Amino acid sequence: MTVVELMGAPGSPYTRKMLALMRYRHIPYRISWQSITAPGDMGHKNRPKPKVALLPTYYLPDANGEIQAVTDSTPILRRFEEEYEGRSVIPSDAIMAFLNWLLEDYGDEWLTKSMFHYRWHYAADIKKAGSILPRWGNISASDEEIEPLSKYVSDRQTGRLTYVGSNEVTKETIENSFTRFMTLLDAHLQTAPFIFGQRPSSADFAVYGQLTCLALFDPTSSAIVVSEFPRIYAWTELMEDLSGLAVADDDSGWLDSSSAMPETLLALVQELARLYIPYLKLNAEAVMSGAEMVDGEVDGRPYQQNPFPYQAKCLQWIGEQYAALSGSDKARLAELTAETGLIEALS
Repeated sequence: MTVVELMGAPGSPYTRKMLALMRYRHIPYRISWQSITAPGDMGHKNRPKPKVALLPTYYLPDANGEIQAVTDSTPILRRFEEEYEGRSVIPSDAIMAFLNWLLEDYGDEWLTKSMFHYRWHYAADIKKAGSILPRWGNISASDEEIEPLSKYVSDRQTGRLTYVGSNEVTKETIENSFTRFMTLLDAHLQTAPFIFGQRPSSADFAVYGQLTCLALFDPTSSAIVVSEFPRIYAWTELMEDLSGLAVADDDSGWLDSSSAMPETLLALVQELARLYIPYLKLNAEAVMSGAEMVDGEVDGRPYQQNPFPYQAKCLQWIGEQYAALSGSDKARLAELTAETGLIEALS
């Protein structure tokens, strides 16, 4: 089996998402840790650079066998679905696979707002992240060497807050959405160990990736999770290494659309319909019009941030996934989610 090579960082939620996913899927990998003093350095190897420097960065062959630097966890994990057999993270039911896409996207693109906000808005969180993050890639550096790196990291990341939508206008919306999602996930995990049943999906790993920061690392959000959602704290630690989890070889264990969806899953879908998809539409409108600012209402409150072109693409991809469903699957999805507002949000 081919060993996958990548570069990442322990503090990157997307690195954590993909490492846990590869462990679960038994995909062998070799990782190099990014160093702030030498971003992208692979030590003894010369590697191509990605078009956009994101973590994790994978080094994978293209159609001609040439190694390319590849980023973006969503298409990468689906490429692995084609290249590595067994222990799939995509539900076998087409309707559940679509909902999994939505929830994975929510984890990657909205829950990450909570992660970035809590880490770089509050003083205690800034102090911890500034101290620890540069040491992950420079473990033998002296305290004197780390000090300017800590300031560099903190200044750089706090300067990016506006791009993820963390500001005084959006603070309450982001924090309310975090505790609401935690409440909904906590209720759902009392019905099954994973979002789509008895085996983990890519949505589980996306949510887990963000929670490695929110639940396990950053002081402010971690205190909320430990005190109010201890089940989710425990779940996050369990998700770290599922390499030994026994799952059926016949792809059973997933929820399917032949019966009614759990009320707790419907509640999660409703959250996407009322908050996440409207946000994506608002952002896409700003991107398409060339506006300097996303300026509107999300979750009943004013919302402002810099336009985010990538998330305009996310809305497009959601539409493509929905369009790819058969007519009967669309009808069944509408029936199953009738009370959530999902179909109306997608229209």
